[in-house]
Amino acid sequence: MGDHSFPKTSRLLRPADYSGVFNDVQVRVPHRHFLILASPNSLGRPRLGLIFSKRNLRHAVQRNRVKRLVRETFRHRDDLGSLDIVVLGRQNLAGQDNQVLHRALNDIWQKLARKSPGNDTGLNRSG
Repeated sequence: MGDHSFPKTSRLLRPADYSGVFNDVQVRVPHRHFLILASPNSLGRPRLGLIFSKRNLRHAVQRNRVKRLVRETFRHRDDLGSLDIVVLGRQNLAGQDNQVLHRALNDIWQKLARKSPGNDTGLNRSG
């Protein structure tokens, strides 16, 4: 088992990091509760950025709970390659319990790993 911490080197920290993903989205994984956008980086490891608005999650407690779940599931993945990943929350997220979100996130990470640029089934397909 590897290190499952979430150091600063695993995070998108600056606005420029987020802009890099938004301006060059190469992998998109839509889901009912989340939207994942990703672009390759040259760091040799994945980095994660989170965007959850007050419009979709009214209370800070709700936003923090969902962010914690996203970070937890991200830390336990070692198959995401060298990607900068932004996770956006969608509406109706607050009403979901932790188990539902955990399953959804694991499914999303699997789809992202399959679509990632280092994977031969990933980006070179049209459509």
